[in-house]
Amino acid sequence: MRLFITATNTSIGKTVTTLRLIELAASKGLKPGCYKPIETGCVPIPHDGSKLLEKCQEFNENFRKISIEEIVPYRFPLPAAPFVAKKESIDRDLLIQRASELENACDILFIEGAGGLMVPIECDYFMIDLIKDLSSPALLVSPSRLGSINDTLLSRTALQSKGIDYLWYVNLYEDKEDFEAVTAPYYKECLGEVPTDLASVFNRYLHGDFS
Repeated sequence: MRLFITATNTSIGKTVTTLRLIELAASKGLKPGCYKPIETGCVPIPHDGSKLLEKCQEFNENFRKISIEEIVPYRFPLPAAPFVAKKESIDRDLLIQRASELENACDILFIEGAGGLMVPIECDYFMIDLIKDLSSPALLVSPSRLGSINDTLLSRTALQSKGIDYLWYVNLYEDKEDFEAVTAPYYKECLGEVPTDLASVFNRYLHGDFS
């Protein structure tokens, strides 16, 4: 099992969400695993990848033998899109192979992307393409701030255009006091849900409910 955690943009809460998913998986008796194929802004270490690995090691002894280099195969110091930050060619086959290797050490592999769906890895290869190549369903994390409706709809449309099964989740952290009045009404009436309970969203994933 695998789940790719993406978001409408950067600094939306992918890592916080993934850490919580690791805990939720463990609470259901599953051995969680983690994978961050590419991380930028690594000065000197990949901070997000390190947090994920440390959390997985709490619940899965198999990951205590796995290094941060295996969890984050591509690490770049510049905090920018991978296309800009990279100093070497990124081997797509390696990224796919590493996911399969890590999946063998866990019951469910949480894969965290970098930035949003259209973050470029190469000129014509984006984070959404990596999700497709990994044959993984996605969890789209959306913010609660003003303006998020536009970003959420664009990201949902992109996932649908690629035929990627996905669920979405609203991370209530920014402008959350105004969320119910400013943003939630559209989601309720036009999308039929306001998914702010991550545990419920994860249960839907486990049951294959991507409707």
